[in-house]
Amino acid sequence: MGDMGDSRDDILGRMRRRLGRTAENATAGRAAIDAVLARRAQGPRPDVGQDLLARFIARAETAASTVDTVACLAEAPAAVARYLDAQKLPRAAVAWPELAGLDWAGAGLDVGCRAATGEDLTGITGVFCAVAETGSLMVLSGPETPASTSLLPETHIALVPASRIVAGMEEAWQLIRHAAGELPRAVNFISGPSRTGDIEQTLVLGAHGPYRVHIVVVSGQ
Repeated sequence: MGDMGDSRDDILGRMRRRLGRTAENATAGRAAIDAVLARRAQGPRPDVGQDLLARFIARAETAASTVDTVACLAEAPAAVARYLDAQKLPRAAVAWPELAGLDWAGAGLDVGCRAATGEDLTGITGVFCAVAETGSLMVLSGPETPASTSLLPETHIALVPASRIVAGMEEAWQLIRHAAGELPRAVNFISGPSRTGDIEQTLVLGAHGPYRVHIVVVSGQ
């Protein structure tokens, strides 16, 4: 991380010292924070129903994403190939390194498992989880899940296990606390293609990122 990383560590170190935080009392401090969060009462929330998958798909499509469903993760490369062909896009993409084990070549795709650059037209990612209430994707940055793959290409394709669809933002953050450990450098919520509107309220897609978001829901293992 270089100098920026050193500066960040120095700042956090000074904060820990001023708070009296040490390796010995850190565990107790975290337990106290978890207890406060567990006791916190939630305000009114919309009823998303019992079928989180159906709600997620409906809200994602409302946000201008397109959705396909496959039975298992092994079927995802073929679904990606179908989508690219339907959009008349090249059968080339970059994908998260953690997706390198899928048979992309077998589906006729040229997929490099690395972070995206400005030259890549399509990026394929997984998700940490998805939010039924808003149809949003929750993506955490990391060495195996580089943020650029969902931000730089014109087309973003996300593989979403149905088992990782949660009701709302509250459940998504709770899942991070229990399953992800420490927060990553970036947590991104993606609700359809990037968009903006001018003073006349003319909507423009792809203003600050992908102008296509396609979701492949994996219904089984």
